[in-house]
Amino acid sequence: MSAPASIEPQQPFQAGRSTRADCTLLQPLEAYTAVDHAVWAQLFARQSALLQGRACAPFLHGLAALQVGAERVPVFAEVNLQLAAASGWEIVAVPGLLPDQIFFDHLAHRRFPVTWWMRRPDQLDYLQEPDCFHDLFGHVPLLIDPVFADFMQRYGQLAAAASPEDLVMLARLYWYTVEFGLIRENAAADLRIFGAGIVSSKGESLYSLESPAPNRIGFDLERVMCTDFRIDSFQQSYFVIDSFDAIIRALDADIPALLLKLRGRPVFDPATVQDSDRLIAR
Repeated sequence: MSAPASIEPQQPFQAGRSTRADCTLLQPLEAYTAVDHAVWAQLFARQSALLQGRACAPFLHGLAALQVGAERVPVFAEVNLQLAAASGWEIVAVPGLLPDQIFFDHLAHRRFPVTWWMRRPDQLDYLQEPDCFHDLFGHVPLLIDPVFADFMQRYGQLAAAASPEDLVMLARLYWYTVEFGLIRENAAADLRIFGAGIVSSKGESLYSLESPAPNRIGFDLERVMCTDFRIDSFQQSYFVIDSFDAIIRALDADIPALLLKLRGRPVFDPATVQDSDRLIAR
């Protein structure tokens, strides 16, 4: 589970495999096949090499600190030994996309739901519903970073209390940061990737930084929450933060009041540039 179900393709929640009331289950280690482990190893090797010089330093640091194995699907309990010690977070196994409120409750209590199953070999480059590689490799390394870890918990708390109308705007914030965010890093303000939807994808890792096609826009909370997105293609616009401090500071505002203010505002097409946008050169 990598995102609120409200911003992912909608599929009925399938319990199965003795799921608990919070939709978690014991990671079914016996269910992984040699093919599953081979797919993990292939994806891990490809993305680990590709992301050098492209992913932000906190992601690369977190990936190393987690000591995630490169040859087989990780054991979640072993990942938690490193993660809990670093930031107080843990990962929990789930069968797939969760109902929104259950997902947000996990985040609010510093639990990140990770889909337990692996994609098939013919799905290496595209998978509609997030799998174990997307969730664990893409999302979990940044939970080592204390500022990003606090941002994720704060987001969960806000989303859990939001109305369905306001949740749409908060889902856009999640999409353009946690899933598809870019960051400027070091003295040269080089563009780097931090969004899980990018770091887990070969094609989007290259496209987001190197293609002249998408807009790269300086992060602005109101602009982000009023910008639509597409789930069936590479992003037409990416929002660029200056630091993780910047996005957690944005949540220090009176978010309920801001959401009320933004209700009924026109929604921007993801491909368009507004006059007030601060465009970032690649």
